[in-house]
Amino acid sequence: MGILEVKGINKRFGGLQALGDVNLSVAENTVHAIIGPNGAGKSTLLNVLVGKLIPDSGSVMFDGQSVLGRKPHEINQMGISRVFQTPEIFSDLSVFENVLIPCFAKRDGSFRMHAIESVFSEKAIHQQAEEILADVNMLEKRHMIASSLSRGDKRRLEMAMCLVQDPRLLLLDEPTAGMARADTENTINLLKEIRTKRGITMAIIEHDMNVVFSLAERITVLAQGTPLVEDTPDNIKGHPKVREAYLGEAQV
Repeated sequence: MGILEVKGINKRFGGLQALGDVNLSVAENTVHAIIGPNGAGKSTLLNVLVGKLIPDSGSVMFDGQSVLGRKPHEINQMGISRVFQTPEIFSDLSVFENVLIPCFAKRDGSFRMHAIESVFSEKAIHQQAEEILADVNMLEKRHMIASSLSRGDKRRLEMAMCLVQDPRLLLLDEPTAGMARADTENTINLLKEIRTKRGITMAIIEHDMNVVFSLAERITVLAQGTPLVEDTPDNIKGHPKVREAYLGEAQV
C-alpha cells in the first residue's frame, strides 16, 4: 500500500471522458511522475487529488483516509501541499512575509494568528521561516518584494511556503514550466535536496523529460485519460506504448 492510493477514478465533462478507470499507487518517500501528451488527463487527475474536482466514481486515499469530499484547505491540513504551474505567491509582500502567512494560518484555513500565540511562539515561527528560506537558498532575499523575483526564485518561494507547513506529500504541477535551462537545473537540484533532507513524498506532473528522468523513481503514463503503463524510468524509455502515445504511431 502506498501513502497515496488512487483506485478506479472516472471523470467526465459532458460527452468527454477526461479520466477513465485511473489507478495509481505512490509509495512513501519516493518521487512518482505522471506524464502524457497534452489532453491526457494529468491536470484533471491532480485537481481530483487536491479536492478541486469530485470524480464520478472511484476513491482517493491518503495515508488510509479518503480525500474525496474534503475542501482544499482540509486536504492541506492532512499533509498534502501543492506547487502550482504558475507560482502562487503574494506579489506585494516580502519573501519573508510570504512564508510567515502559512506559518500563522489557523486550522480553519484563515490567516489570523491564534489568540494563544505568545511572543515566544512567534519568535519560534520566525526562526522556522528563516530555516525554511535557508533550505531553499532564499534567506538572503527575505526582504525583497516577491514581485521583483525571477521565475526561478518565485518557484523557490512557493516551495518554501509549502515546506513550512511540513507536508508529507508534495504535488508539483509542472514545476519548471516557463523557466530558463539554468533555473530548471537549479529546481531539479533543489527538489533533490528537499527529498534527501526532509524525506517528503513527491508526485510530479511534468512535460520536460529531463526533469522527469532526473527525479522520478516510478512513472505513470496517461493517454486520453487512461493509464498506459507504470514502470521505472529505465523501462519507460523506449517503451512501445509510450512512443505510440507521444509520436502517434506504433513502434515495431
